[in-house]
Amino acid sequence: MALINLPDFSGELLSEFAARKTERVDTPVIQPAEPFLDIAGEDLRRRIFMTESETGASLCLRPEFTIPVCLRHIESATGTPKRYSYLGEVFRQRREGGNEFYQAGIEDLGDINIAAADARAIGDAIGVLERVVPGKRLAVTLGDQAVFEAVVQALGLPLGWQKRLIHAFGNMSQLEALLASLVSPQFVTGLSDEMAHLIAADDEAALVAHIDATMQATGYSTNASRSPLEIARRLKEKLILSETRLDDAAFRVLEEFLSLNVPLINASAALAGFADAAGLKLGNALARFDGRVAALANAGVDLALIDYRAAFGRPLDYYTGLVFEIGVLGTSAVLAGGGRFDRLMTFLGAKERIPAVGFSLWLDRIEAERAV
Repeated sequence: MALINLPDFSGELLSEFAARKTERVDTPVIQPAEPFLDIAGEDLRRRIFMTESETGASLCLRPEFTIPVCLRHIESATGTPKRYSYLGEVFRQRREGGNEFYQAGIEDLGDINIAAADARAIGDAIGVLERVVPGKRLAVTLGDQAVFEAVVQALGLPLGWQKRLIHAFGNMSQLEALLASLVSPQFVTGLSDEMAHLIAADDEAALVAHIDATMQATGYSTNASRSPLEIARRLKEKLILSETRLDDAAFRVLEEFLSLNVPLINASAALAGFADAAGLKLGNALARFDGRVAALANAGVDLALIDYRAAFGRPLDYYTGLVFEIGVLGTSAVLAGGGRFDRLMTFLGAKERIPAVGFSLWLDRIEAERAV
């Protein structure tokens, strides 16, 4: 495998990371594939270069650094708070550019002051970019998955629909398709009369027994990836989801929320006004949002650089709150992106919940911007 050359500004990046009191770490290029397949999200999953060990274990070339850095932290049993930085190659299939390229970034683990840590992540990303692309006016787009989750929950949709919508956050085409399904439900077809009767009667034991008997009779049970109980519960959930309709008023509320796109300095007032007009109680989510805005101002971050877009998310499933991307004003290339991933550490095996936030820098895009 031919190595690509480190960008000539790599030394400046490492100096910036050292000045921000981070510990530089590296992780193996060959990684266990399971965490990426289970946690990272569909967009990354389909771009991974997969391989297999002699024992049949699924492996992959490192497609990003956040999961490997978190795994390394758990394995080393290092305490928190801890600030890591990295600079190295990642490998993923891309529509444009090479499939092997450099990323750098900072992962901030264990700081319980969520607002301050969020502000620091954004401030660090802006500060590093201001050094390596000097003289360029930066533009920051900020979203907040926790606010979207609070809106969906306040509308009182069934839990299955909440999960679907939250999972689609940041993918506008998928989100619009789900909303269309909610407005015009597609009823479940193809169920036998007996199955439909057992589901309608809410007789789970009889439904499981019927599915088990059918699987045994057809020989399907020997190859099934799901148990009869899992299949029964999935059918019940599917039926409930298919019978749920989003009324016109709730649909308009969601549409109005997703259309919010305002300078961050005006975002708290816009969100409060939206919640009041819609009669939604978003409580803690709005309080955390306001706290982050205040922390950014206290950290000296220029709020004029930042726009809040309610529908904005990033295509990685592990984000839980803040999400952001940074580019040069007037251009489309994303030079840095990151966010908060408070559930990731426990998913990866940490014994206790560890709050976490971080960002990555796309060095090939930065290099192209420096050449302009």
